[in-house]
Amino acid sequence: MSTTRRTVDAPIVGYWSLFCASMVFGIVVWGGLTRLTESGLSIVEWKPITGAKLPTSDLEWDVEFEKYKQHPEYHKVHVGITLEDFQRIYFMEWFHRNIGRLFGIVFLGPAAYFVAKGKVSRRGAVKLGGLGVLLLGQGVMGWYMVRSGLKEGMRERDDDLPRVSQYRLTSHLALAYVLYAGLALYGWNVLRSNRLARGKLPNPDHLRALLLSRDIRMFRRKIAASALLVGTTCLSGAMVAGLDAGLLYNEFPMMGTGITPPMSELWHEFYARGNPSNMWRNFTENPTLVQLEHRVLAMTTFFVLSVMWWRGRGLQLPQGSRVALHAMYALATLQVALGVTTLVNGVPIANASAHQANSVLLLASALRLYHTLRPLARI
Repeated sequence: MSTTRRTVDAPIVGYWSLFCASMVFGIVVWGGLTRLTESGLSIVEWKPITGAKLPTSDLEWDVEFEKYKQHPEYHKVHVGITLEDFQRIYFMEWFHRNIGRLFGIVFLGPAAYFVAKGKVSRRGAVKLGGLGVLLLGQGVMGWYMVRSGLKEGMRERDDDLPRVSQYRLTSHLALAYVLYAGLALYGWNVLRSNRLARGKLPNPDHLRALLLSRDIRMFRRKIAASALLVGTTCLSGAMVAGLDAGLLYNEFPMMGTGITPPMSELWHEFYARGNPSNMWRNFTENPTLVQLEHRVLAMTTFFVLSVMWWRGRGLQLPQGSRVALHAMYALATLQVALGVTTLVNGVPIANASAHQANSVLLLASALRLYHTLRPLARI
């Protein structure tokens, strides 16, 4: 085993990690479609192994349909749904779970192989272990989320429509974003380290000095904070989705007769559940306030990223950083456009799905910019 191999993970590990990140992107997008088509509660059991099989016979479909009929969504959302329609929503959830299962195989199998064959360093093995824990936690959180929508007691009132807990939905998405970010950053780092180790990185000494300069270091910290802001805004969107808050106030920039709704609607004692000290629940359970929070976060994020783009244009950035900077600004602009059009059109599935998909790309561009600005390791 060479010295380089002991300190730098093999290039194939980097490419594999980025492929895994792309799979997470696809799973997030399909998961959003599953929610938008109200298909997520169609499978009422969690069978990690045997659940991979799609029902094929009429008897198997009848059994699954009867199970679904025992839960509140059948009686309050998909009232009188036919078996054929049930098969459509069942397939959406089944496919979402199975691409998750496939991702588990694509990640865990090669990860074990790379570690066993010494293709990753000790530090790389620790990182893969952490990503593996995230993957397993994501699967558990997914069922924990679905389970909340199957239980009668999860709803505030008997006339509430069955829906998963917005807290669990947001946690499920948060784990997906963290997993995506971890895979992408790890993959980029492996590939850059290999280029440096093999002498394929142009002018490494000049680049190292540039990345250690005061202006670049300060800019890098601001980009890191901006990426965190993007992630926070994405999770705020998950809260909006969990509460169906996007179906309110389908106009922009106004919300009714003003920029914000009346305070009596934003801060209502109903969400305190009879306890005045719980008025804080308005921040996470009042759909009107949650939508306003997302609007404020979204416009703040766009303003911050615009400032970062303008500031970055005046800096001596490496070529890769400059490309990532422009991509981040373009995707931020597109994200605002998608968000507004999704809102004013009453949350059509295509627009809402594109809005969620672009949020992942926006986060990826911010992370990519941050990564290109990180100091070069000495190998």
